[in-house]
Amino acid sequence: MSDTALGVLDLVPIPSGATAADALRNSVDLAQRAERLGYARYWFAEHHLNPGVAGTSPAVVLALTASATSTIRLGSGAVQLGHRTALSTVEEFGLLDAAHPGRFDLGLGRSGGRPPEQPAAPLPTATPVVDGRTPNGLVIPPRFSFAHLLASPRVALQRRLLLLPGAESPDYAEQIDDLLALLAGTYRSPEGVEAHVVPGEGADLQVWILGSSGGQSAAVAGRNGLRFAANYHVSPATVLEAVEGYRSFFRPSAFLDKPYVSVSADVVVAEDDATARTLATGYALWVRSIRTAEGAIAFPTPQEARAHPWTEEDRALVQDRLDTQFVGAPGRVADRLEQLQEATGADELLITTITHDHADRVRSYELLAEEWRRRGHALQPG
Repeated sequence: MSDTALGVLDLVPIPSGATAADALRNSVDLAQRAERLGYARYWFAEHHLNPGVAGTSPAVVLALTASATSTIRLGSGAVQLGHRTALSTVEEFGLLDAAHPGRFDLGLGRSGGRPPEQPAAPLPTATPVVDGRTPNGLVIPPRFSFAHLLASPRVALQRRLLLLPGAESPDYAEQIDDLLALLAGTYRSPEGVEAHVVPGEGADLQVWILGSSGGQSAAVAGRNGLRFAANYHVSPATVLEAVEGYRSFFRPSAFLDKPYVSVSADVVVAEDDATARTLATGYALWVRSIRTAEGAIAFPTPQEARAHPWTEEDRALVQDRLDTQFVGAPGRVADRLEQLQEATGADELLITTITHDHADRVRSYELLAEEWRRRGHALQPG
């Protein structure tokens, strides 16, 4: 446990009353502070058509942030391959590595890609879950159905705008094979034609696969011997099947001789529990906007959030995320992070924090780093 590193996941959230430019400045500032605090890595997510999230292009934000920092690892969490090609991704991150060698993690996701032929069934896990908790008490809520989101007009529009007319997303496993071959300089087309990417071939990147279940993403990561990042903050119900599935698929590779897992958590830390709960007040309304398929709204103030007339249907949409957000004083939150690490066997934890005021967000990361060190844990990987 003492070697469980902490990283940062940043969506580049836009607070209500602010602009995308404000959000970008806040994210660069937070990355600089995270570097000084000793966090292991700083990742940017990719989301589209969300009025309250400015993180649309990880590579662009990474370039900005790399120029403003010097030592912290930077990465994508994740580049969504559903509307990209292996070549364009290797070229983008090859350029980044050429400018700032050895600092980047290439985190890959399949969102927006070819949908599964049928909804994935829950997978059994070796860790028993009784009354919604693991043996050590970690909350594992009922599985949330995303079917209504995938069928929404907004998601269909996003796919139409991101993909070229008539384009189809290739098979995800084949994309990863092509990407790894391009990085290694071993790519050869079915016709026998070689491709060498400059810059990109031989780039000093850590490749990660992000996934929310024990399905294709976990299988691709494990079979290729890559690092795997599981999403407790997005899909807490499936985190155990994700990490266990990855480990069952794992094969030693040139990258790793044994599985390596990061698990994300949504966290708000303040000097006391009451203050932390106040700072987290807007989270429920923000999650509701995502799960109703309207797109993430600008993160509301506590006063704006309290003014929302909640229905039982609204509460059902967000309850699993509220039950699994870690909110409180440093000791309380660190206890729950240790619980998450123990239940999942995570090698690292990836912390995402959103508050309306930037100063409160910065303070949350400061307090967590202090508490983590006080307990004898290292923020950097062992």
